[in-house]
Formats: sequence, C-alpha cells, structure tokens
Amino acid sequence: MPKRSSIPTESPTGRFAYEGLERSMHEKARLGIMTSLLTHREGLSFNDLKKLCELTDGNLSRHLDVLQEDGLIIQQKQTGPGRATTVCQLSPAGRKRFLEYIEALQRVVTDASEAARGTTSSPSRLGFSPNG
Repeated sequence: MPKRSSIPTESPTGRFAYEGLERSMHEKARLGIMTSLLTHREGLSFNDLKKLCELTDGNLSRHLDVLQEDGLIIQQKQTGPGRATTVCQLSPAGRKRFLEYIEALQRVVTDASEAARGTTSSPSRLGFSPNG
C-alpha cells in the first residue's frame, strides 16, 4: 500500500524552495562582504573590507574574485599618494540581485519565525514541531 503524503494539497509546489537564495552570496563571508558594500555605496577599500568582515588577505581576495566573476561587485585599483588601493563596490546588477536575495532571505526568516511561534499551520501539518 503506497504511503500517503503528509503535504497539504493546497500547499503550492516548491513553497519552501526559496529560489531567490543564490549560492554565490549565501556563504557567510560573502554575505558579510555584500552587506558591507550595500551599506557603503561609495565602496570600500580592500583593507576596510578585511577589517569589517574579519577576513585574511587571501580569504577576502578569493571571495571577492568569486563575487566579481558572478557580476556582483566591481574591483578598481585607485592610485594616489603612496600605494595603489583596491576599492570594491556593488555593481548595479549586484545591488539589484542582493536586494532580491535579502527579500528571499526575509521569507525564510518569516516562515521559520511563524513556525516557531505556531502562527502558521503549514509546518506542523508537514510534521514539523518547533519544540522537538
């Protein structure tokens, strides 16, 4: 005898798929980098980002490369007195995609909070109990 599904029939397909969460931003360090750049529209120097996100030179460099390859940030060398400085900014597309990512993340937080408070019927109907 086939097992009956516990998923309610009125539940939309993929309700908890959270398609807006992008892997390139979802890593902890990259989330910190993207948030730092969102809060500093004029951009941040490599050293400022390193301090704000508590990353090593190599680690930050690798994360910035991934974000740039994905079109989320722009890195520019600026020259002036002394050494050249790398300044990072969100690209226009990166800003748009990050704001969409934040909206998707907000849906995750809302769904989880409602389930924990017991204010939604979907999680308990799926066999989830926030208290164990």
